[in-house]
Amino acid sequence: MSAGALQPESANGGAARAAAIALLSRRDFTSAELQQRLRSKGFQSQTARSVVATLISQGIVNDERYAQNYVAYHAGRGHGPIRIGADLRSRGIAPTLIDAALDAGPDWRAVARAARRRRFGERPPESWREKARQARFLQYRGFSADHIRAATGVNSEPD
Repeated sequence: MSAGALQPESANGGAARAAAIALLSRRDFTSAELQQRLRSKGFQSQTARSVVATLISQGIVNDERYAQNYVAYHAGRGHGPIRIGADLRSRGIAPTLIDAALDAGPDWRAVARAARRRRFGERPPESWREKARQARFLQYRGFSADHIRAATGVNSEPD
């Protein structure tokens, strides 16, 4: 049992808030991540939920802002919407916030083209083998088939 668990609830809440602020001073967290971190530090679930709810009401923790910043940062690193969405889901962001952040994000076809150019150069792939190799790279980065076709110049529709 941690020392924090032996203190009265009001003191425990203050300690939980101080711990949350200390965590947030290093980097941004989602509300779910912050609750989990507080629980791992020995605070009770109810205390962690209460502190995070207060921080949300004060605008200190904001999952919508987190999702938008995450999308902008990772799109700039050449990641696609599928990968970014999966990462945000694993961090406990609500699906509606994820969809809104991805929809407000950049032109994903342009991001896929830029990622392909950075990795493989300006010249488009000429052989099917090279197109497949580049498509696998873009798929790993989290781009959809449409984005990959736009980036590699592959027209999958028969004439």
